[in-house]
Amino acid sequence: MQVTFWGVRGSIPCPGPQTVKYGGNTACLELYIEKIDRRIILDAGSGIRLLGNKLMAEQLPKGPIEADIFFTHTHWDHIMGFPFFTPVFIPGTKLNIYGPVTFENETLQDALNGQWTYRYFPVRHEELSSEIKYIDLKEEQLDLGQGLFLQTKYLNHPLLCLGYRFEFEGRTFCTAYDTEPFRNLFCSDPQDPAYDETMALEGAKVAEEENNRLERFITGADMLIYDTMYTQQELDNGRQGWGHSSMEYAIEVALRNDVKRLILFHHDPGRTDEQLDQLTESLCKPAQRQGLDVSFAIEGKTMEV
Repeated sequence: MQVTFWGVRGSIPCPGPQTVKYGGNTACLELYIEKIDRRIILDAGSGIRLLGNKLMAEQLPKGPIEADIFFTHTHWDHIMGFPFFTPVFIPGTKLNIYGPVTFENETLQDALNGQWTYRYFPVRHEELSSEIKYIDLKEEQLDLGQGLFLQTKYLNHPLLCLGYRFEFEGRTFCTAYDTEPFRNLFCSDPQDPAYDETMALEGAKVAEEENNRLERFITGADMLIYDTMYTQQELDNGRQGWGHSSMEYAIEVALRNDVKRLILFHHDPGRTDEQLDQLTESLCKPAQRQGLDVSFAIEGKTMEV
């Protein structure tokens, strides 16, 4: 398996001289399994436009483009590039599109169709020439055929979001973004008038159980892509509840769960190349000395799983 990073940022594209090294496009990954000629695309942030251009140039001359697209969730930075994914306009293109159901009465297709209206874009979904099949996902295990297996896991984000664990011939590729560590939502201060001991204990128990479930989900991954939008100091300084994790937390989780390679992902749009280089020195290199292969995701880079 090979993974290529076409977009590594969170929230909004941030092109410019300070983001040249690590990249400024929003989330898009390409997982390619050469043995079965299977292409999996994770999320359609602004980076998917570049992937589409590559497929048009290199794959279309060989025959119709086929791919599976997995959306982690439908926040804007993860879907904004989809209308600019050129293969979707080409007759013969076949896309299986997977993702979580955000609301009971709204399918994944309903959610994505909101982009394809004249109010926002000059082409409607009904006018697309490609063949698209939508598959709604929940927390489950699936046999995707050809020896490829998938496990999904609900994450902790303001919108329903899924982590993905792909397994093929003994190799495991796993994503956990966008997500924040689960925490006790009930008052835990006995001196606070709102304190209720039963609720506080139950809240702590549930948070611990969910964090443990996520750790089991990523255990033993050959490659783990983890949401690390913030440093721990930033997270503690007013960013809790925003649905993102810290770099320090991701490293701790990977170290104690036998992860072989950790990729720090979903960079804050305000984070410069220089700052990411500094964080590599202060966070990644100490973890590497403990035996963890860890680095920040770089747009355009291809890595073996």
